[in-house]
Amino acid sequence: MAIKDCRHFNGYKPCAKNEHCDSSCSQMDIPQISILIVHLGALGAVVRSTSLLKAIKRKYPSSMITWVTDAPAHHLLKNHPAIDRVLTSKEEDLLQLGALEFEVGFVIDKSLKAIGIAKRTVIDQVYGFTANPRTGAIVPATPAAQELWELGLDNHKKFFVNQKAETQLMVEALELGEFQRDDYWLPLSATEEGEMALRRQQWLNARGKSILIGLNTGCSNVIAYKKLTVKYHRELIERILQDFPTAEIVLLGGPEDTERNQQIGHGLPVISSATESGLRDGLVSVAACDVVITGDSLGMHMAIAQKRQVIAWFGPTCAQEIDLYDRGTKILTKSPCSPCWKRTCEKNIMCYDQVSLEEIIHGLESSCANSLFGRPPSLNPASQEDSGSMATT
Repeated sequence: MAIKDCRHFNGYKPCAKNEHCDSSCSQMDIPQISILIVHLGALGAVVRSTSLLKAIKRKYPSSMITWVTDAPAHHLLKNHPAIDRVLTSKEEDLLQLGALEFEVGFVIDKSLKAIGIAKRTVIDQVYGFTANPRTGAIVPATPAAQELWELGLDNHKKFFVNQKAETQLMVEALELGEFQRDDYWLPLSATEEGEMALRRQQWLNARGKSILIGLNTGCSNVIAYKKLTVKYHRELIERILQDFPTAEIVLLGGPEDTERNQQIGHGLPVISSATESGLRDGLVSVAACDVVITGDSLGMHMAIAQKRQVIAWFGPTCAQEIDLYDRGTKILTKSPCSPCWKRTCEKNIMCYDQVSLEEIIHGLESSCANSLFGRPPSLNPASQEDSGSMATT
């Protein structure tokens, strides 16, 4: 008789784990609790929230997890060993959500859209955020989310008082137990591991170099000032070529960075990675590098997730909210009005013009040394460490 409560049973085609679905199946896994995560965006924030998965599995070890997110973030989460189902916020996916019920729900976004999605299903207990049904005002779902909620309402507290990383604030807000500083969890597949190793070898062999330095040149258009200028990037490349003769430089970015990367790399001995091959391909390129220099952007979060050394500069955003897990350096702009979180700015001298080149080079010296004399760069510690860490996934 079919085991209808098993997480692998779908009820409309033969199980991929075992042709015979009965109690003798060694792959049988009956979850004790069903969990919904609603985290729609931004892309980098979704990557960061993968750090919650281990805390969730500690508190709810036999859980079945459904994650709802905005496209294209679902590509980053697909085939994750701890996530059983990934849905987008498109109506056809939300129709599927309406067929499900959950004991626990985590609404991470402070948005009516995320809260409305959670309302499309039945959840016994919601953590994170909900809304006043009359006014639409976002409010904490439980008292534990009060601190994270208040940081969004008080710039002074957010910019200058708070010293907790966002990862810690989320664990506390969602009542996931004592904060244990869990790392991001976004492993490559076996196929991607092979592609990463091949890509790395090809890039290093191009000019006989021994270390790969990735320059993540762009960011989303939400806060466009989180990226350095074309001129600054070219000056940085020339300095790296001068000071790090064994390094190969790879330009990283997404579709919106294609033309810009061409301008940055014009006439310089650098490699331009594919920018229009999708998020997972971009993750592979980031993982192939030893060190990534970046603003506070998706590329930074990808590099953290792949346990690369990271040189991250901060202008409009709060550096204390980001945890590099002791793998890299944070560089703060000298601009006196930073952080501000403004989406537009009228300053004559921008915050990205006040990022010290010398500090980047100094941080790069430490990161290159850590990469070369630590774990072999050809290995991807992200997947090695995580692949066996959750017996239930």
